[in-house]
Amino acid sequence: MTVPIQKNERAIVYIEDLTHDGNGVAKIDGYPLFIQGALPGEKVEVHVLKTLKNYGFAKVVEIIEPSPDRVEAPCEYFKQCGGCQLQHLSYEGQLKWKQKMVQNVMQRLGKIDAPVLPVKGMEHPWSYRNKAQIPFAQGEEGAIAGFYKTKSHSIVDMERCLIQTGEADAVLAGLKGELTKLGLQPYNEASHSGQLRHVVVRKGRATNEVMVVLVTKSRKLPQKDAVVGVIQRLVPNVASIVQNVNGEKTNVIFGDTTITLWGKDTIEDKIGDVRFEISARSFYQVNPEQTEVLYKQALDYAGLEGNECVIDAYCGIGSISLFLAQKAGHVMGVEIVSQAIEDAKRNAELNGFTNTYFEAGAAEEVIPRWYKEGKEADVLVVDPPRKGCDEELLRTIIEQKPKRVVYVSCNPATLARDLRILEDGGYKTQEVQPVDMFPHTTHVETVCLLTRK
Repeated sequence: MTVPIQKNERAIVYIEDLTHDGNGVAKIDGYPLFIQGALPGEKVEVHVLKTLKNYGFAKVVEIIEPSPDRVEAPCEYFKQCGGCQLQHLSYEGQLKWKQKMVQNVMQRLGKIDAPVLPVKGMEHPWSYRNKAQIPFAQGEEGAIAGFYKTKSHSIVDMERCLIQTGEADAVLAGLKGELTKLGLQPYNEASHSGQLRHVVVRKGRATNEVMVVLVTKSRKLPQKDAVVGVIQRLVPNVASIVQNVNGEKTNVIFGDTTITLWGKDTIEDKIGDVRFEISARSFYQVNPEQTEVLYKQALDYAGLEGNECVIDAYCGIGSISLFLAQKAGHVMGVEIVSQAIEDAKRNAELNGFTNTYFEAGAAEEVIPRWYKEGKEADVLVVDPPRKGCDEELLRTIIEQKPKRVVYVSCNPATLARDLRILEDGGYKTQEVQPVDMFPHTTHVETVCLLTRK
């Protein structure tokens, strides 16, 4: 195939769509160009940066006809930071694009003809993240902290982030200047030297409690009291200050050792009427306001009347399980991470639920055994990781025939693939409801209802 345009050439193109990482897509004689910063519906002049056999990359030289949904990105770091991809698209435009994106994926990858409803968005889509993971490094003039540039490990030094909490901003801006006095050298990824790798800030929306986690290369923390004092000054509502030790040469943030330096071991939050204890390493949805929207939708799709047995595959710390337990006869949750199961049991006890059971293990192994033991589900809920459901679990669902399946997904592509398998196995997708869990990014959460044909 002859590439119709070459590197360093210019062209005027029409933007048809966005990619999963927020780049505009244009085609020249069927040849795709990916263009950072361009929006669907725009006519732009581009300069070609790179061409490969099947696609190329370009940058915008001039916007000839802007999208009516184009806005000025409010964040001064938007063009450098890789955290958000869509701040230059109005929030209404983001919701419209996400609905269309889910529709296209359902039809193209899964041949699913169920209605995709308008995306449930936020009234105020800012400062929504209850967890910030801030990497620290040594800059030319001192410590820097912020978030990574797109597809790199270069830190954009910043003072604030518009989608995280004020407490995280206070730590981000205030701690950098204190590190030398505290004897904390920022970590150097290349040489594996230095001490402070990340600072993680978590907040309970309902309780206002904050946890600050210092991720260090070793246990050594010579001025512990001074560190605690600085954090207390920066974050007056801090309830827990924790050190996590990660001595490995790795991109994984947390290590295996966690030490409480001051205050409580956990903080607490509520989603709806359900309370949750959150530790330094607990999995907990980062947007609690929209998590409540998502879980209420899952509860609605479950159609519970009070006597049903529900199985929650990939149950994590039991967040969806406990929401379901408010209306189900019995809920059984399975999760491969044993610490998450311990958290789920503790959260069930915290809320006084006696109709729940949690077990650690692979869902595709545990659930078939439960069925053999006579523990059959009226409703089965799945909330898998981005890779989707294990094939063995999908086979189990098809063989055991629960009346309803509620599928919660963070990846429309693997969702469409799995829905196709379930439809071929005797189910019908009734409805697809996207929920905007991550405003100003290209990510979208989705919950679907399937029933037996």
